[in-house]
Amino acid sequence: MATRFEILLHGENPTALRAAGEAALAEIERLENQLSLYRNTSEIAHVNARAAREPVRVSGGLLRLLWQARALGQAMDGAFDVTIAPLVRCWGFMGGAGHLPEAEALAQARAQVGHDLLDLDEQASTVRFARDGVMIDLGAIGKGYAIASAADVLREAGVNSAILHGGTSTVYALGSPPGGEFWKVAIARPEADSSQESRLLRAAPEAKDAGAGVRDGAVLEVMSLRDEALSVSAVWGRAFVSGGKSYGHVIDPRSGQPVQGTLLAAVALPSATETDAFSTALLTFGSAGLARLAALRPEARALVLSEEAGGRGLRAERLHIH
Repeated sequence: MATRFEILLHGENPTALRAAGEAALAEIERLENQLSLYRNTSEIAHVNARAAREPVRVSGGLLRLLWQARALGQAMDGAFDVTIAPLVRCWGFMGGAGHLPEAEALAQARAQVGHDLLDLDEQASTVRFARDGVMIDLGAIGKGYAIASAADVLREAGVNSAILHGGTSTVYALGSPPGGEFWKVAIARPEADSSQESRLLRAAPEAKDAGAGVRDGAVLEVMSLRDEALSVSAVWGRAFVSGGKSYGHVIDPRSGQPVQGTLLAAVALPSATETDAFSTALLTFGSAGLARLAALRPEARALVLSEEAGGRGLRAERLHIH
């Protein structure tokens, strides 16, 4: 996940709140150790190293997450795919600044990506890859899953007012803030020269505070959340320029190419795991994915920021946001 997690807790017992917060952060660290592609000792690293040769037995939690990830990806027509890692590596974004791939290497990477290449055996609790070179990367769903799990820890500890975020690109509002009905979370318009995705969400009890510190005109939307998650995905961040064209780190699993045209996507739902995955899928799909999301999750609220044709400006399209 490689990001900063923070928790704000409200309650009358500071000692109990601190213990609950520490337990929630410990759960996030446990999941980081289990799910990170970049930790050699993680369960995912173990799967990636062996699953092309033989079925690999995994924990029940990981198997359920992979089932959920595959189902969400299939429901969004492959616009979200946890086997995206070969393409990310091919484009030079796996630990690097990115580069144009050779055509042959890109074709090979595309053949190693697809949910159909994951053989998940629920009865045996195993994962098997259909071919060599397949690699799982849970970066587009793991942060949301960790936040959802941490929120469960807080609930079990009796906390009923809190807000959690990971890198301020996924946030979960537990209950409501003191004296308020909803947590207010501002979605900030990203800067074209921003090197971080971490400024996209700002949370506060009041709308005016959520937008504090953001320049005039830079707030796209202020969302009201209670027992609900909000995730934002954007193309800003790791990118390189070649031939006068910018190539970002978000890769469309279907085409093998970096996402073009859509700049930002935000999704609000009760499940942080789902908002993390759906915001990535919507960024890949573009505004055409709003109808598909509405059919899958009628209660979803969403925002897509796209470039107008011919570079005439930006267009924001909303789903159930008024």
